[in-house]
This record gives sequence, C-alpha cells and structure tokens, in this order.
Amino acid sequence: MTNLLIPQARTQPPAGRRARVARLVVGLVTGAVLVYSVVTTRLHGDIRYVLACLRSGEAVGISPSETFTHRPYFYRWFLYCLDQLGAGPTAVREAALRGAGVLLCLAAGLALRAALRRRLPGREADLAGAAVALVLALAPRTDFLQPEWTAALLSVLAVAVVLADVRPVPAAVLAAVPLGLAVMMKYSTAATALIALLAVFAADRVRALLLAAATAVSSVLLLGFSLWSGSREWQWVRDMPQINQGSLSRQGVRPGELFARSVDFLADRAALSPVLLLLPAALLLLLAGQDDRRRRTEWAVLAGAGAAVGLGAVVVQGNWFAYHAAALPVGAAALWGLAVARWYGARGRVPLGFLAVSGVIAVLAPWYSAAPQGLQRSAVVWGAGVVALGAAFFDVRRPAGGGSGFRVPAAVVGVGLAAVAVWPSSPHLMDRGEVGETNAAYLRVSEEKADAAAEVRRRLPDGALVQYLAFGDEAYFIGHASPCPYPIPTFLQRTRYLPDVSTLDSYAENARCLDEDPPRYAVLNRGWFPPAKIDRALARQIEARYDCPPAPAERLVVCRLR
Repeated sequence: MTNLLIPQARTQPPAGRRARVARLVVGLVTGAVLVYSVVTTRLHGDIRYVLACLRSGEAVGISPSETFTHRPYFYRWFLYCLDQLGAGPTAVREAALRGAGVLLCLAAGLALRAALRRRLPGREADLAGAAVALVLALAPRTDFLQPEWTAALLSVLAVAVVLADVRPVPAAVLAAVPLGLAVMMKYSTAATALIALLAVFAADRVRALLLAAATAVSSVLLLGFSLWSGSREWQWVRDMPQINQGSLSRQGVRPGELFARSVDFLADRAALSPVLLLLPAALLLLLAGQDDRRRRTEWAVLAGAGAAVGLGAVVVQGNWFAYHAAALPVGAAALWGLAVARWYGARGRVPLGFLAVSGVIAVLAPWYSAAPQGLQRSAVVWGAGVVALGAAFFDVRRPAGGGSGFRVPAAVVGVGLAAVAVWPSSPHLMDRGEVGETNAAYLRVSEEKADAAAEVRRRLPDGALVQYLAFGDEAYFIGHASPCPYPIPTFLQRTRYLPDVSTLDSYAENARCLDEDPPRYAVLNRGWFPPAKIDRALARQIEARYDCPPAPAERLVVCRLR
C-alpha cells in the first residue's frame, strides 16, 4: 500500500472556552446560511423539466422507468424518490427537495471527514470534509440536483467508503456501488467518477486500482439492469446523443475555437463558484509543503489530470453549460481545505496572503454583477486567480513562525466562499465573463412563468390531460399531466435545428402521441416550439389535430382538439 497523503504532526492545542464559543458561532452562521439556501434558492429549470415529466408519468400510471426526461434511468429514479419527500405548494416542495439534498451533502461530508481522519491530522480532515460538504450543499442553482452534481455527491461518498477503516477488497466492492451509480447519472459523468479515482490514487494506489476494477464491473451491471428494467432505455441511450446539436460528433474538433471557449467557460464557472479561482494557488501551497520531489510531481500530475478530465466532459458535450463542470468546484474545495489546514500544521500559522485573498473574493464575488460591463470580462476573472496565485507565492516566501489563530478565520472564509452562489446579487448565468442573469433576476423570471402558468390553468378544466408543445418548466408550473411517455416533446422540437432527428425511433414514438388518442387540450409556446420551423410533416399533423389561437411567440396558448 502506498499512501501519498503523508500525515503531518498533530499540533492541535486543547480547545479552550474561547475556541468552543468560536466554533459555536461559526456553526450557527453556517446553519443559518444553509437554511437560507433551502428556503430561498428554489430549483433550476432543468430540474423542473425532469420533475414535470416524472409527475406527469406518475399521474397517468407511467413509471419513471418508462418516462422520457432527457436523463438516464437511475437519475430519473433518484429524483423521483427525492420528490416523494415533499407535498403541498411549489415553494414547499422545492424547499423539501433542496433540504433533502443539503442533508445528503452533509452526510457525505461527514463520511469523508471520518475516512480522512484515518490518514490525516484531524484539522486537515475536518477542513477538507467541511469544504466539500458546503460547496455541494451551497452549489449554484444551475448545479444543484443536476446529474453532474449528483455524480459528484456519489463520488465523494465512494471516496469516503473506499478509504474507510475496512480491508481494501471489501472497501473497493462497497465503494463501487456509489461510484458506479455516479457513472450512471448521465454516462458523461464517468468523468466525475474518474476524478474520484484520481483522488483515491493520491491517497492509496492499491485501493484506487481495486476500486477502478470494481467500478467497471458495477457500472456494467447497473447499465444492464437499467436496460432490462426500462423497455425503451437502450433506444434512449442511442437516441439522446443525437438531439445534442453542440456535441463534438456534430461540430467536429476545432482546436482554436475549443481553446477559446474553454478559457471563457472556466472564467464563467469560476464566477459562479469562486473557490475554483483558488485551485492553482491551493495546489501551490500543497506542493510547497512537500519535500519529496517525486510526490510533488505526482500530485501536480494528478491535479492537472483531474482538471483536464472535468473540462473534457464539458468539451465533448459541446453545450458549455455551467453544470457540466459541477465536479470541478468540489475538487477545488477539497484542495483549498487541505492546503490551508496542512500549511497551518506545518508552519504554525495560516497562509495569511492566500486566506486574505480568499476572503476578499468571497466578499466581492456577489457584486461582480454590479461591475461596469467593461469590467465583466473573462480576463478580469482570470486576473483574480492570478492575484490569488501571487498571494500563495507570497506565503511560500514568508519565513515560518509567528503563530496565529486557525479555526475561526479559515472557517469563516470557507463558508463565505461556498455561500457566494446563493446570494441574490450573485450571478446565475454567465456568458464569456459577462453576467447574463443574477439569482434575484432568475427568481423574478420564475415568478413570471408561474403567473403565466396560472393563467393557463384557469383555461383548463380540473384534471384535464394536456399535450405539451412547450418547455419543461412551463409544464412544471401548469401541473397538468400528459398521457404521453414523452411529456415534453423534446424530440419533436429538435427538428427545428436538426432535421435528421425525425429518423429516430424516439421521434416516431413521440409523434404517435399526436395520432393515438391525443388529449383534448394542448399548450403551445411558439417561441420554443415554432410550428413554421419544425419538421413540416409534423407541423401539418399538429395543425390537423389542434386549433391554436394566434398569440405572441413567447406567450402560452391553449389549443383545442379539432
């Protein structure tokens, strides 16, 4: 067994009354921020899309196994099970979902802390585990409960299990279950599982290799079960990649463009999760504290490989959605906590420059959206990362000694970095360094959609089945079920951009919902589902079935069966 995480001397002094009070205050602040996030943050439109489909299927007796949600089998069942925990108005059910997710994050963080305490001083295990738990629990709305976020959560649990105080083979077999499920969340989330394997390799090579082998087996078994259990699952596995217009398989490899997009994407991602800005600086502190040149090289290579794998999953999918890189802030948080704690253990003081810059970023990041547009650029975000790297270099050059407090400043800065994502003024959407929408603006738009849906509900009889020709979050707020196993007509809508989608089996099945006993009502959003731009045969079929009143493109209209 080779352990690359070499424990440092345990220099923690006994906790006095002041330390206990400080821990209590930090705990109360952290709890308040978590409760605030549960009550106010609400869910992203993608999650609402999946929930709308699952609730529609449940209402008409269609299992999550047989309901198309643009997500694989195990993720559908994961979100379906979480959704059963809530009831009542939309705000209450969303808070219940967010609360359940937060509890899962805290449980995973505690498990990781317990496993790391076998290999690291308590301070390092505590701060690394807490940082990971908080970055997951306070993840941006764009990440929370997404397949990539769920895969990161499962991967953290797998790392905790495989490093637990259990013999290597049983530990690897047990950890292969959550890590195999991480792969199954979206298939592209195999990248997240690979990052977890790299992290385990940094701690224990033997366990990493055993876990890799066991996960290969568990992934095959889980995939086989999903294909056996869901009658359309293999068809959807084949067809789903074909409706992604941005994938490399459609766009081809253009190195210059991919590099430019990657630079902008990482800046956007760092604006949403500022701890990602600090990853290079945290790595510098870790490497500076390691005297063994071979281990320094190994750590640098593993960290670079993990970042490359995380970015590669984004590039391959080609849509450049922020949540595709949900695993990167989790890894950055772990490195941040480990670097700060290890530096204190080795030097007897906190890395003052690094911690100060971390605190400044935590304070200023929510106000990035208020900066003049000329300053909202990828270069400015990257510049903040360079400043953090310079601060870490300053700490490396400082002489040792001059002890200072540890727990309170490190804990407060860590909570502040994680909490950036949930403040109202923080960015919700980014585009090449520019804020497209803040959290507060997203909530306003969400309320407008809810109001529009309420108007639609007033025009529909109670319990009436609906054929949706509108997007998922609109169906979510309207709340009426569709009798179709494709509640949201994603395959039909994609012919707007990709004519060859009409040749897919899933397209034909989706289109049959308009032929075989269609519901009396349809809800149309011409902005998302423009009849003049989709497949012409399909447009004629819809016109023959439904009478839709004229309205502005973005307004929802209720159509009646002819």
